[in-house]
Amino acid sequence: MQLTDIINFQKVNARIATSGQPSPSQFEQIAQNGYGLVINLAMPDSDNALPNEGALVSSLGLKYIHIPIKWDNPQVSDLEYFCKVMNASAEQKIWVHCALNMRASCFVFLYQTLELGIESKYAKAPLETIWQPQNDKVWGSFMSAVTLSKLSSSSANLSPVT
Repeated sequence: MQLTDIINFQKVNARIATSGQPSPSQFEQIAQNGYGLVINLAMPDSDNALPNEGALVSSLGLKYIHIPIKWDNPQVSDLEYFCKVMNASAEQKIWVHCALNMRASCFVFLYQTLELGIESKYAKAPLETIWQPQNDKVWGSFMSAVTLSKLSSSSANLSPVT
C-alpha cells in the first residue's frame, strides 16, 4: 500500500499532505512515513468517518486534532484556529484530511497563501487537482471573504482564536 492509494491524496510539499478519509491501515502508512500530526477537518458523521479515529491515530504515536468544518457553513474562526495549529506545528510533518479532500485542500491553500505568503499560482495546484472551490457558492464566498478580510487587515497573520 502507498500513500498515493489514499483517496484524493495530494503531497503539498515535503512537510504537508492532504487527502480524503484514510482507512485504519492507511493511518499506519501515514505514521510509517514520518507524519507527526493528523488534522481532521471532516464532521464526525461524514461519509466513511472513523468513530475512533482520534484513539487510532494516537495509538500510532501521532498527535491528533479534530476541527470539524461544516460543509455548508465554513467559518473564518475555523480557519484561524487551523492556521494557529499549523503555525504551532511547523517543525513536523502534517497530514490534513476530510471526507474527500475538499475542505482540507481549501484550508491548506488558504494557509499557504495567507500565512506563508506563497503566491496563489503556486499554492493552487494541489487544490485545483481536487476541485474548484471558487465555483461553489458557499466555498467561493468563504474564500473571497477570507481573502478580502486578510487584505484589509493590518496584521501580518489571521487573528488567533481565543
